[in-house]
Amino acid sequence: MNQVLPADIFVVVNKTVLQDDRKILVSLYEPLIGALAINLYNTLWTYLDHLELISTEYTHNTLLNTMMITVQEMMDARLKLEGIGLLKTYVKRGSVNSFIYELYSPMSAKEFLNNPILGTALYNALGPTEYERRVEFFRIPSINLKNYEDVTAKFSDIFSWTNSSLRNIEIYNLKNKATRPLEIISKIDINTILSLIPEEMLNQRSVTKEVRSFLIKISFIYNYDNEAMVELIRNSITDKHTIDKVKLRELASKYYQFENLGKLPSLIYKNQPEYLRSTKSGVSKKMQQIHLFETTSPYDFICSKYKTGTPTSSDLNIISYLLIDLDLKPGVVNVLIDYVLKINNNNLTKRFVETIAAQWKKSNIETVEDAMNIAEEENKKRKSISNNKRETKQDKKPDWFHQDIEADFATAEEIEELEKMLKG
Repeated sequence: MNQVLPADIFVVVNKTVLQDDRKILVSLYEPLIGALAINLYNTLWTYLDHLELISTEYTHNTLLNTMMITVQEMMDARLKLEGIGLLKTYVKRGSVNSFIYELYSPMSAKEFLNNPILGTALYNALGPTEYERRVEFFRIPSINLKNYEDVTAKFSDIFSWTNSSLRNIEIYNLKNKATRPLEIISKIDINTILSLIPEEMLNQRSVTKEVRSFLIKISFIYNYDNEAMVELIRNSITDKHTIDKVKLRELASKYYQFENLGKLPSLIYKNQPEYLRSTKSGVSKKMQQIHLFETTSPYDFICSKYKTGTPTSSDLNIISYLLIDLDLKPGVVNVLIDYVLKINNNNLTKRFVETIAAQWKKSNIETVEDAMNIAEEENKKRKSISNNKRETKQDKKPDWFHQDIEADFATAEEIEELEKMLKG
């Protein structure tokens, strides 16, 4: 756990040459990670000494008071900075934990917009019109030089050397602009994928380290497996037996939109943020279920509910709505999915899910334990309403409360009553 206490100390270390990158941070990074994360980055920058090398020691309480935020808000912002490559964190544990925060430069506009993950995420966050406006802001103007002659002087035209001016150059460890690459755990095996494509079709030597990284990013964005990537690569091979990255990216987007009713993917937490996970320990069935909810992504969780391992496009759209539109935490989404499937005959009815999700969002449910508790309370109320009409029904708790919940299909009338109950 990397949870922070106000008394914990930290220092800020500059791992780059910090420049005024406000336009890049606000125009490109902020739509993905939010204003609070950008504010945290800038605040940590101000703590550096006048040489912008390293800060003195501070407590996190100082940082929280300066920014007027809570520990949770600070942790959420910090994790976003880490995930997107602007910050690296180290901790030395003790009675008072000691943290080191290393600052990294944002990517250039060219690097950011040409990055398949970040470019796609920004497009989805802004929409086509605003996205194009941001791109246009950083685009280099095209100047027609057809009738111009290049008369630029060369170094050797201006400078000359004598023997006395030559010396052995010492290599210094100097400040340099440094960025952190996006760290992604790949679910695909590039070697397996390439082995399934005949060598006469694809020149294996053309699949460089940079191309491999590109394929991993594409698979991450669209959650494609080995089989899907093989198909994409086969349809993106050029006459020169190389992979056309532009075509592959276009095909990946088109296939995804076709399968998902025209929607594009967005970057989301893969599983429950660490700072929101339970600090309790134990081997009870409930604690095991909490661990499962916290360490599994909603996509993998819904896949586990299908014998084929493949959720429907309708179910994926519901998950997308919960994670992106309502901004529910992944672990909370898992509990909600599990709860609805158990009380609704293994069906994710959109209206039913949205009704419950809206109430959980209103109640600011962020942890798995809180979600499980509110699910139990709502199940009791639901059963109470149902028992008024069908007294033969028995109230049972979800299996993570040590019993199996009774699966019965919620009628339209029951859903309507549940909506009234939740609003009340």
